[in-house]
Amino acid sequence: MAAGGKDRETRESRERARRYLARQQYQAGLSTRRTRDNVVAALVGGLLIVAAFVAQSLYFTTGPGAPEPVPTPVVTSTPTPTAEPTAEPSESVEPNPTETPEP
Repeated sequence: MAAGGKDRETRESRERARRYLARQQYQAGLSTRRTRDNVVAALVGGLLIVAAFVAQSLYFTTGPGAPEPVPTPVVTSTPTPTAEPTAEPSESVEPNPTETPEP
């Protein structure tokens, strides 16, 4: 009987060790999966934000949300005809105030 008791303890010890290793592997797998899921979620979220920005930019620059171009009036300068050209230029000669007459 004594030998049977030791075999049972050894068998239970091996079973506990096996379950412990299985739990450790399971927890390590969960940790790896959580990290991978976080990376994927961050990438997908970033791509969604970029896609929304691009879609709005295209909508408001080239799509139906773009402002309608308003025609601006063009001012053309046409020379106004003068009544008659004058042959003599009009000259106004005024004495220079800085000049002093000579004595």
